[in-house]
Formats: sequence, C-alpha cells, structure tokens
Amino acid sequence: MSQFHAIDVADYYDSETFSKIKAFADSKPTPFVVIDTNIISKQYDDMVGAFPQADVFYAVKANPAKEILSLLRDKGANFDIASIYELDMVMDIGVTPDRVSYGNTIKKRQDVREFYKRGVRMFASDSEPDLRMIAEEAPGARVYVRILTEGTETADWPLSRKFGCQNEMAYELLVLAKELGLEPYGISFHVGSQQRDIGAWDAAIAKVKMIFDRLRDEHGIVLQMINMGGGFPANYIDPTNSLQTYADQILRFLVEDFGEELPRIVLEPGRSLISNAGVLVSEVVLISRKSNTALERWVFTDVGKFSGLIETMDEAIKFPIFTEKQGELDRCVIAGPTCDSADIMYEQYAYGLPNDLEIGDRMYWLTTGAYTTTYSAVCFNGFPPLQAYYL
Repeated sequence: MSQFHAIDVADYYDSETFSKIKAFADSKPTPFVVIDTNIISKQYDDMVGAFPQADVFYAVKANPAKEILSLLRDKGANFDIASIYELDMVMDIGVTPDRVSYGNTIKKRQDVREFYKRGVRMFASDSEPDLRMIAEEAPGARVYVRILTEGTETADWPLSRKFGCQNEMAYELLVLAKELGLEPYGISFHVGSQQRDIGAWDAAIAKVKMIFDRLRDEHGIVLQMINMGGGFPANYIDPTNSLQTYADQILRFLVEDFGEELPRIVLEPGRSLISNAGVLVSEVVLISRKSNTALERWVFTDVGKFSGLIETMDEAIKFPIFTEKQGELDRCVIAGPTCDSADIMYEQYAYGLPNDLEIGDRMYWLTTGAYTTTYSAVCFNGFPPLQAYYL
C-alpha cells in the first residue's frame, strides 16, 4: 500500500463509535488511550463464532485492565497467564483456576509452586530442566510442550527462537513427562503475531500431527490438545484477510491432518481481540526540518516508543494515524518526546501526514488497544505511564 495513503477512519470504526471516542477524548489532556469495551465484546463473539470448536484463552499480557478481564470473565473466556502477577489479577476478579493456563515457558520455581497451590493444573514447557521442576512442584499436572515454528518472514511482529523447541525434543519431553508422573497433554505453537500467511498454520499443524502419531504409536501416549496460540491480525495500515477466512482455512488444515474427530483446540488471542478497540491520542509538540533545504519534516509528538508505541520498533507495526487536517500528504519522520535517539517511530517507512499539520494538533493513533499500556515505561525521562480510559 502506498505510504501516502490517506487514513479513512471509516475503514476502522463506524461513525457512531469514533464520534463517541473522540467526544470523550476532546476533554482530556494528551497522551492517553481510549478503549471501547463494546468492540472487545464483539471481537470475542466473532472469534467464538468463527472457531466454535475452540476454547479461547485470552493472552492477558496484551492488556490486563480490570475492565477487560472482567468483561471476558463474564463472557466465559479462559486466560493465558505469563506471570504470578497476572494470576493475581485474574483471581482477584473471581476467575477459577480451571480457566487458567500458565503459558510462559520461563518461570520461577516458587511461582510454579504457588500456581499449583492455587489450583492451576495446566503448564507450558519447552525444556527438560523446566519440566523436571514442574514435576517436583506441580505433581500430576497437565503439561503441553511448545514447538518452534516458521513464519518469521510473514508476521509483522515475528517471534524469535526464545520460546519453543525442535520437534524431536518436544517428543522426548512428552515421553519424559509421563515418566515423571505428569500428564502429557498436548502441543502448542505460535506462528508469529500479526501473521499474514495463513499457510503458516498449515505447516505448524503438520508438525503437531507427526508428534501426536509418534507418541501414540511408540509409547501409547495419546495427546489431547493443540494450542495454536495467537497470531490473528488486527486492523493496521496494511490489509489482512478476515478472521472468518483464517478460521475456515485453519479448520481445513486441522481436518486434513486429524480428521473430523479433533483433539481439544485452544486459541490464545490478544492483539486480535483488543487492538481494534483502542485509539491513542497524542499532541504534536514540534515540527521541524534538519536543514534549510530538507524536504521531509520531523513531527515530534508527546507519545513514543517508551510510552506505549514500542511495537514501532524496527517499524514493524504500522499504526494508522488520523488527523483532522486536510492538507496534501507529504513525507514525515515521526518521533517521540524523550531524550533518546531510539525514540523514533517511523523514519525508513515514508509516512505521509498533512502538510498543514501544526504544533498543538492532535494525532489519533488507531488500533492501539493492545500492547500499549503494558509496554509503557513507568518513569523514563520522568514521563508517567500512558493513561488509559475504558468506555
């Protein structure tokens, strides 16, 4: 898509919704994010409708606001938890332990012990030391092993090799799990966040099928779950397929490999449930040029990488930015307010903003409900964390 494509709010929000958000935002000092929980409710319903055969475990790290957790609790969601602190958040609002999965493969012994003490019985792993620790601190628990998958080149926010293990190791770990008195429960994978290539799920499911078959045939271990993680896209600048298209194709991949009698299917959406619900509002602080003959403007705004927009790192996530100015679009570098040279959101990607944009104007960053409040620094350069409002 052209980098000078004008942002049409109607591509992201209906007029009533955006008018409500903007009317609320106009009375608040920037920067902040406004999140419409009605959108989250609809996104959740759409996901359940698209994947009726799956259990949804919301990835709490995307946005752990009590307003969101309570909404999803009441709608019957389960929760993918990354830390003891997130466990506190969901249990404090009455979520029962049977609706929790400890999905982080990197965890302290005392935290596993505490999860188990509170009734959690489902744990992710991807290494032998971690698996042995789970066996000691959470005896008899269900474990699922995360495998490495491809998809780096086709995901906007690709995952590194930090999580997961090769297929052969996953196979060996699940055999060991049984020997250690744990329940070898399933396999998990994540094809990368904002994954555009639906075929990435096909390749991952095929890997899972081979591990399922080998464990059954060689050790009599019948796995019961495939955790497909997240990866479903939000609505940023570049277009994506609809969620229903993803669901139709992924179900076809599952049936091709596993037949009509599928194991338990688990999804761990975060971005796709929450991002579209948020609008981050910032103010233009400065507009300048680096020389008398420079063609491009530098637009500095009061929000940046350290106040919620870290996913612009390497210019990976390209947020739609709306302004009320109507001038011709020309190329800008967009940067944040801090005394850090890394605090530049878009420089290589030629972002177009109206040429009549002025200091004091507001910038509306669309699709910013996920990974903004949680990535915001506490006090870098003295700036407070990003303020959030929930409608």
